Amino acid sequence: MTIQWFPGHMAKARREVTEQLKLVDIVFELIDARLPLSSRNPMIDEVIHQKPRLLILNKMDLADETETARWIRHFEEQGVRAVAINSFEGKGLQTVTKAAKEILAPKLERMRKRGIRPGAIRAMIVGIPNVGKSTLINRLARKNIAKTGDKPGVTKAQQWIKFGKELELLDTPGILWPKFEDQEVGYKLALTGAIKDTIVNMEDLAVFGLRFLEAHYPNRLAERYGLTTIDDDILSIFNHIGELRKVYATGGEIDYDKVAELIVRDIRNEQLGKLTFDFVSE
Repeated sequence: MTIQWFPGHMAKARREVTEQLKLVDIVFELIDARLPLSSRNPMIDEVIHQKPRLLILNKMDLADETETARWIRHFEEQGVRAVAINSFEGKGLQTVTKAAKEILAPKLERMRKRGIRPGAIRAMIVGIPNVGKSTLINRLARKNIAKTGDKPGVTKAQQWIKFGKELELLDTPGILWPKFEDQEVGYKLALTGAIKDTIVNMEDLAVFGLRFLEAHYPNRLAERYGLTTIDDDILSIFNHIGELRKVYATGGEIDYDKVAELIVRDIRNEQLGKLTFDFVSE
C-alpha cells in the first residue's frame, strides 16, 4: 500500500504561510508526541528558514513518557527549543508562552533599549493535519474559537486569534508534503489518524501496527491479544483476534474488515497503553 495525501488546499496553505511569515515573531511548530520525527513536515524547514521556532510536542498523554523526554533532550541538543503538552486537557500550556518569551528575549531586549515597548508576541502555528492545532488555540483562548474535529484537514484557512495582551496566534491549515520518501512514515501517520482512513487499506494498516507492537512493545501485544509473535500467516492472527474479541459477520465467520478496524482503534485509543512510534535510538 502506497500512502499519499496532498489536497489542493494544502499547496495553497504552503504559499500563504510563506507570505505571512514576515508578520510573525516566532513559529510554533506543533508535532505529535507519538511521532516526533514522522509528524514533522520537512517542507516547514524550507519555508520558515531562520525564523525563531518553538517545537511543541502535543498529545503527550498518548505517548511513551520516557521516549518523549528523550526526544525533548534530542531536539534541544540540536539547538531547537521543545516543550511537551496535552492541549486536550490543557496541561503544560503555560510552558508555551514562557518558552516563546525566552526564545525571543534578545529581540525584546533590543527593542526596549531602543525605547520601543514590546507588544504581544505574534506567533504562527504550523503542523500536519490532526496534530491538535485548533484544540491548542481553543485552550489558550479558553473558548471555542478555532474549529476542531477528530478527522484531519478541518482547518481550511488562516485566522488571527488574540490571547490577552501577551500573545497573538495565526492559525494555519495542516500541511502534509507531496511525497513520503519512506512509506513507513505514511503508515505511522495513518495509524495515528493524520491521514484520512478512507484513503488507506485498513487491513494493511492493522498488520503494520501489529508488527510494530511485536518489535517495540511485545508485552502490550501479549496482554491485549495473547500474542507473542506476528508470523506471516496474517489470516490466522486475524482469526485469533476475531475469536478473542467476538468479531463475527453474518453467518458466524470472522469479519476481517472489522478486526482490522478494531486493531487500529485499539492502538489509537490507548487500549495498548501509551505508545511512541519514533525512537531517538533509531
